[in-house]
Amino acid sequence: MIPLTIGTTVEAPERPAVIDGSRFNRHTFWCGQSGSGKTYALGVVLEQLLLRTELPMLVLDPNADFVAVDTLRDDADPADTAQWGDLDIRVLHSSTPREPQLHIRFVDLSVPAKGAVGQLDPIADDEEYNALLHLQAEPEHFDDARFLSALLESDDPARRRLGLRIDNLEILQWPLWARGGSSATEAVTARPRVVVLDVGGFTHPGEPQAAALGVLEDLWQRRMERRPILIVIDEAHNFCPPLPRTSVEAKLTEQLIQIAAEGRKFGLWLFLSTQRPTKIHPNVLSQCDNLGLMRMNSPRDLAELADVFGFVPAHLLEQSPSFRKGEALFAGAFTEEPQLVRIGRRLTVEGGGDLAVAAHRV
Repeated sequence: MIPLTIGTTVEAPERPAVIDGSRFNRHTFWCGQSGSGKTYALGVVLEQLLLRTELPMLVLDPNADFVAVDTLRDDADPADTAQWGDLDIRVLHSSTPREPQLHIRFVDLSVPAKGAVGQLDPIADDEEYNALLHLQAEPEHFDDARFLSALLESDDPARRRLGLRIDNLEILQWPLWARGGSSATEAVTARPRVVVLDVGGFTHPGEPQAAALGVLEDLWQRRMERRPILIVIDEAHNFCPPLPRTSVEAKLTEQLIQIAAEGRKFGLWLFLSTQRPTKIHPNVLSQCDNLGLMRMNSPRDLAELADVFGFVPAHLLEQSPSFRKGEALFAGAFTEEPQLVRIGRRLTVEGGGDLAVAAHRV
C-alpha cells in the first residue's frame, strides 16, 4: 500500500483519511455537481500522487485549473517544498502566451483522425478520403502554403477537392499545429512526473479534442512499450460524451473507449472527472473501479452511480445531496472500505476558480 493522506474523515475529524496510491492502476471516476469542490479536491489527490508515488501523469486541463501545478502555496510544508523542487513538471500552454505552447503535428495524426478533423467519411467521401490516405509530408519540413498549394494545383480532382475542404474549414490555420516544431507527444513520451496540457485557450472548438486525440493516439500506438501513465481528464464530458456531436469528438470517444476496455494491461489508466455520470459514455464509465463522489443532487445521476458501482452501500450514496463543499465519498479498489472524507488543503496554487462578483458602488 502507498498511503495518500487526502484529508480527514467526516466522522472523526482528528483522523486522517487515507487512500491507496498503488490502486490507481485501475480506472477512476470522480464526480460532483458544480460548486461541490470537485476540481479543488482533484488537485489534492493529484498532488499526493506526485509526492508519494512515482506514477507519471498526463492531465488534460480544459479550464486552466492545473497550469500552476509547478507553483507551491506560500504556506506549503517545507519538506514538501524541497521535494517539489525535484519533480519534473511540464505545462504546455494555450490559454496564455507563456512558453512552451501546446502543439501537435497534423501529419502525425492517423488517417482516421485526419479524416475526422476534415469531417471526411471513408465511404461517403471515398475519393477525398483516399487522397488523404495517400498524402505524404515530412513533419520537420512541413509548410502550410506549400502543402495546400500542392493539393489545389494537383492534376487529381480528388486531391483538389481535398485541398478545398482543408482551405474552407481553415484547418491549417489552427494554432494547435506544430508546423515542424515540437509536439506534445514528445513531452509525454519522455515520461516526466506530470505533463499538463492546457487545452482551454484555443479558438476553434475542435482544437482541444484534436489535441487530446493526437496525444492519446500516440500513447495507444506505443502501448506495447508498457510504460505506465495515469491519464487525468478534467471535464471529461467534453472528451467522451454518450452521443458525440462532431467527427473529432466521435473519434476521440472511440479512442477512450478502447483505452478504458483494454488499456489497463498496458499501463494506460484513466482518471475521469466530470459533473454528472450520465454525461460520460457508458462504455467508459462502466470500466471504472474507483469512485470519488462529491455533492450530487440528481436522483437520476445517483441511480446511475448505484448501478455502475454496485459495491458502494446505497445509504452512503444517498448522503451525497447533503455533502458540504469539500466533502466526498471514496469507494473502490483504492480504499479498504468506503469512507466519507473532508478534503484537505491544496499544496499548489489553483489555476482556475470562481470569479468574485464586484460590489456595486453607491
